[in-house]
Amino acid sequence: MFVASLAGIFKFNELPEKYGPFVQYKASIEKREIKDTDEIAILNISGTESNHVLFLDSYENVKQIEEELKEADAEINYHTKKILEGHL
Repeated sequence: MFVASLAGIFKFNELPEKYGPFVQYKASIEKREIKDTDEIAILNISGTESNHVLFLDSYENVKQIEEELKEADAEINYHTKKILEGHL
């Protein structure tokens, strides 16, 4: 199992360019139109070159995020979990 660590939480219009393709991909999967004010969490998946994108307004609690990550064979580290709880 991989560990997901928070790389950052950004508004879409402040998102570092390197995360753009990941965000666009996740938005296309969810058939979502991204707004400049959307809060987006980027999780780095340890041991991979991958990042996991979370549109924070799509979740009511961290449990939902944990379930989504479980499907990707990943779990959130403790500090990331606490930070995400504060943003939901």
